Amino acid sequence: MVKIVINGRATEIADNTGLRDLVVSCKVKPEAVVAVLNDHVIGKDLWTDIVLNEGDRLELVSIVGGG
Repeated sequence: MVKIVINGRATEIADNTGLRDLVVSCKVKPEAVVAVLNDHVIGKDLWTDIVLNEGDRLELVSIVGGG
């Protein structure tokens, strides 16, 4: 298990968990979320390439449309 922080909450995830897999498991629509990993915005095209590591800090920010 790997300990990370998701939206300010300490969480344990399985070893070798990918960013995209984690976002999907959080039951949010990937197209409606911005991922900020360790203070860096991660483009959706890179989500499948990133494996989360011990101590990572992830913020999943929902995109809200409006007028």
